[in-house]
Amino acid sequence: MDRIVLAGAAQPGMKHRQGLFRLADGASEWQRVSRGLPAEPEIRALGFVGDKAYAGTQAGPYVSEDGGESWRSLNLPSEDRTTWSVMARPGDPDTLYAGTTGTSVYRSTNAGARWERLRPPVPEGNCDMGFPTRVIRMTADPSAPDEIYVGLEVGGVLRSLDGGDTWESCNADLLRLAGEEHLKSAIGSDMESEGMMDTHSLAVSPALPGTVFLATRMGLFRSDDRGETWRELGIGNYSPLTYARDVTVSGHDPKVLFGAFSKAATSDAGSLWRSADLGGTWERFDRGVDVNSTLMIVAESASDPDRVWCGARGGRTFGTEDGGGSWSQIELPDEVEGVYAMAAA
Repeated sequence: MDRIVLAGAAQPGMKHRQGLFRLADGASEWQRVSRGLPAEPEIRALGFVGDKAYAGTQAGPYVSEDGGESWRSLNLPSEDRTTWSVMARPGDPDTLYAGTTGTSVYRSTNAGARWERLRPPVPEGNCDMGFPTRVIRMTADPSAPDEIYVGLEVGGVLRSLDGGDTWESCNADLLRLAGEEHLKSAIGSDMESEGMMDTHSLAVSPALPGTVFLATRMGLFRSDDRGETWRELGIGNYSPLTYARDVTVSGHDPKVLFGAFSKAATSDAGSLWRSADLGGTWERFDRGVDVNSTLMIVAESASDPDRVWCGARGGRTFGTEDGGGSWSQIELPDEVEGVYAMAAA
C-alpha cells in the first residue's frame, strides 16, 4: 500500500468542520474524502489492518480497500450505530470488534458481513457525565488474542478472557487508587473517582503478555495481572503535562511506547513522548513542534518504524518520516476541529 495518512474529526452539529481527510505520499495538503461515507461524517476511529482501512462513524463502521479513497458501510445492526472504536483480532483480520455507545460491543467473524452483539456489563464506578458512556478504545493481547480489554469513557476498564463471550470489570483497584488525594477529580459529576474512570486508551505489548497500559485523565497506569491491580507509571516525573489521551505500543519494537500528554481535555498545549523500556523512562519525541491544542492521537506507520503521525484537537497534524529527526506540521482544512483519529499506512 502507498504511504497514506488518514485523519478524522467529529464535531456534531458543526457542518463541514468534521470529516475524513487523506494525505497521499509526498502531498502537503489534506484531501477531504467523502465517497461512500455518510453525509457530514463524524470520524471517531481509524486504523489500517493489512490492505484495508477501517473507520468508526456516527453511522457505524466503514471499510476502505483502496487506501481511503472510497468506503462502504459494514452495516452494524444497532439502534445507535455511533462507533467509537474498531479492532481486528490479532492474527485473524476477519474477526472484527466494534465499540459503540453505552458498553455495547459487536463482533463479526466474517469481516463485517454479519455482527453479533456482545453484552459487557455496566461496571462499578461508571460515571453519569451528561453524555452516554462510550467504548472509546479496545485492545487485545497479541500473545493471547482472546484476552480483550475495553476502555470506557467515563467508566473505567472491562475485560474478556474468552474473545468477548463473557466480561468482567477491572475497576476495583482503579477505584482504590481514586481514593488517593492526587488522583481525585470531579468535573462533570459528583464522583471524585471520575478522573480515574475517564479512560482514553489501552495497550498491550507482546513483550509483556498479560500487562495492560492505561491512559486516563489522571495519567498513565499499568497492570501486570490482566487488570486485577494497577499502579501509576509516574509520567509526571518526566512530562509537565500529564493528561493522557493516548498510549500505544510500537508495531516494530514491542518495548517502545508512545504517549500523548496535554494539560486537559481542551487546552492550548500538548506533547508526544516515547519510552524505549515499556514506560520505565520517557523522552520528549516531538522536538520543535508547536502542539497548540490537546494532543489526541498517535499513529505509527504499520510499514515504517520511522514514520509517526499525530493529531491535535484543534486541527493541527504533524508527522516525522525519519524517526523524530525532523517534523512537518499541516493544518486540517476548513477550520476543522475535534480530531479524534489518525492512521498511517
